[in-house]
Amino acid sequence: MAALSAQTIELPSWAFGNSGTRFKVFAQAGVPRDPFEKIADAAQVHRHTGVAPRVSLHIPWDKVEDYAALAAHAKDHGVTIGAINSNLFQDDDYMLGSLTHPDARVRAKAVAHHLECLDIMRATGSKDLKIWLPDGLNYPGQDDLRARQDRLAEGLAQVYAGLDPDHRIILEYKFFEPAFYSMDVPDWGTSLLHCLALGEQAMVVLDTGHHAPGTNIEFIVAQLLRVGRLGAFDFNSRFYADDDLMVGAADPFQLFRIMHEIVGADALRPDSGVNFMLDQCHNIEPKIPAQIRSVMNIQEATAKALLVDRDALVAAQQAGDVLASNGVLMDAYNTDVRPLLAQLRESQGLDPDPMRAFAASGYTDTIVAERVGGAQAGWGA
Repeated sequence: MAALSAQTIELPSWAFGNSGTRFKVFAQAGVPRDPFEKIADAAQVHRHTGVAPRVSLHIPWDKVEDYAALAAHAKDHGVTIGAINSNLFQDDDYMLGSLTHPDARVRAKAVAHHLECLDIMRATGSKDLKIWLPDGLNYPGQDDLRARQDRLAEGLAQVYAGLDPDHRIILEYKFFEPAFYSMDVPDWGTSLLHCLALGEQAMVVLDTGHHAPGTNIEFIVAQLLRVGRLGAFDFNSRFYADDDLMVGAADPFQLFRIMHEIVGADALRPDSGVNFMLDQCHNIEPKIPAQIRSVMNIQEATAKALLVDRDALVAAQQAGDVLASNGVLMDAYNTDVRPLLAQLRESQGLDPDPMRAFAASGYTDTIVAERVGGAQAGWGA
């Protein structure tokens, strides 16, 4: 119960705007029109779950004239600004890459964007600069694979030099998309190599949707924890590619296995350096309830991982008892932890059922009535 009480999960501002597939963006009534309204919606998730006190921003999607005012607005709503995400995938200059582009002018522009993000971090109190690069190649021979890695290392070093002592770079990877022949940061090993070269303030981000089908993600988690370089998760769920669905929707057992490694490494602690974040696009489901459901799914997986009888597990492993070892994990996974989490919420003065509480709050009717006119926020807006 103490561990669950201390758990926090960061929300993405972009999850509250309109989004869709590459074929269609689906508009919903009451969607935020600016970053201030995104934060107000995110605060509803924290209000009803008690474990979502931070909101990630995406620049330039969440650009405002006064970032101190945005941070104050967040504080007024009971949350704070989390990681600042750079955007290098919606500018025509970046068609052939950003930090890895053959043209030095474009690379300098990409570095300058990250330095701007560092200024936003200082204004909002954020400590993490999250970098995901769309850079890569569609065809063999299109560019020099090794030269692109050299350019990447140089660009990251320039950004790293701009960090304050309490800042971090958290570097994400993705094995394909938008490039298909080769991404420039395609896997955890490439991200880790660049982080090790940069220094102690560079960590790896693991997005659960950024792997080839069948990848043993919990092994990657264990390895990065082992070397102290797991800086953050982007939690979501996938069936085929980077689906960005609600976490736990496709494979709740995988989510449990990941959290089992986290608990085993004592990385659930708030001071562990591992930031648990959501990265999702809710295309057909209501935005706020979808985020609430995702937070609840992580809580359930965490609670089950905490229930693993680790003494019995070690004993069975040392004895070479394969079935007993697996059985210990399955006993915990098959436990219904919903009553435990309901008890936890009641002890915190919350409704034991966050989904029901939000539905009854009337917040959706309020924003649908109030948010009339203006441009709706959405993916890329």
